[in-house]
Order: sequence, then C-alpha cells, then structure tokens
Amino acid sequence: MSTLDEWLATVQESLRLPAADTELVLDLARDVAHGVTRTAAPLTTYLLGFAAARSSADPAAVAAQIRALLPAAPAAPAAAAESEPPASLAEQ
Repeated sequence: MSTLDEWLATVQESLRLPAADTELVLDLARDVAHGVTRTAAPLTTYLLGFAAARSSADPAAVAAQIRALLPAAPAAPAAAAESEPPASLAEQ
C-alpha cells in the first residue's frame, strides 16, 4: 500500500467516509491544473466532493460537468509547419 493510499484510508476512516475514487479526483485535478491554473486544482476537487455529497450525485457525473467548463485546449500546429526548420536555422 502506498503512502497516499495509507493516508487516504486513515482520513476516510477518521471521518467515517467511504473510499474515494482516487483516480477520478487526481485526473480532474490534473485537467484543471493544466486547463486553468495549478491553484484551482485542489479547490475544484473540494467542490467536486462537496457537490457530489450535497446532491447525492455520482462523482463521475459531477467531474464531467466540471470538465465541460474547462477552456478548450489550443489547437496543435499543422504537421507541415512542424517539419520546417525555424526561420533562424533556415537562414544559416
């Protein structure tokens, strides 16, 4: 059992909570950290838990609703542009 698993088990037992879907929470935290700002990740995961508990909703459904609010990722550059050397190298 990892340190994280041990810590979560201790906290969940102390607060009399069921086991959390760790992967769901960490994936949402990662998406928010990369899509918004790092400091938004822990606060958003707190809101995930609060909303799921308050409405007895499925945490995965709440996470999907939150993900829908994330800004779209910027488009990747075209493949042709990636294969061309930068202008500074092409001039040498």
